[in-house]
Amino acid sequence: MSDSDIVQVHRVYIKATANAIWDAITKPEWTARYGHRGLSDYDLRPGGAFKGRANEGMIARGVPEVAVDGEVVEADPPRRLVQTFRMLMDPGLAAEGFSRLTYEIDERDNGVCTLTVTHDLSGAPGLAALMRGDYEAMGAGGGWPWTLSGLKTLLETGKEMDS
Repeated sequence: MSDSDIVQVHRVYIKATANAIWDAITKPEWTARYGHRGLSDYDLRPGGAFKGRANEGMIARGVPEVAVDGEVVEADPPRRLVQTFRMLMDPGLAAEGFSRLTYEIDERDNGVCTLTVTHDLSGAPGLAALMRGDYEAMGAGGGWPWTLSGLKTLLETGKEMDS
């Protein structure tokens, strides 16, 4: 399988409610506290817009205000969100077009939920490398593993992972 035909699946177990995880994914007051700390805006209906905004530090380095965009395909709160996803921070990544991103939240026993993120990166080898965390050493973050670790830490402790 080549990078141009890849589907990344990441699963994390979080001691939090499904609603708390849903809110952390879809509400800007939460998205500003983990990952790249940008504000995410969702119109949570099929065809609704998604915009991931750059944080102030990213903008100061020349990243456009809207760093990621896409469209909501399916929203079933607090269980499933399917959307398209296009990285706009780099012209080469933007030219790869839209990928498909699915969040699935399943409640388990003892207040634990699984969050499964499936990112279909077919035809987007540059974005696949970024989301795998290949550029972490160059200051580009650790992709999905880093983002999901930050989300888990925030929800379980109330504190940002890297603050």
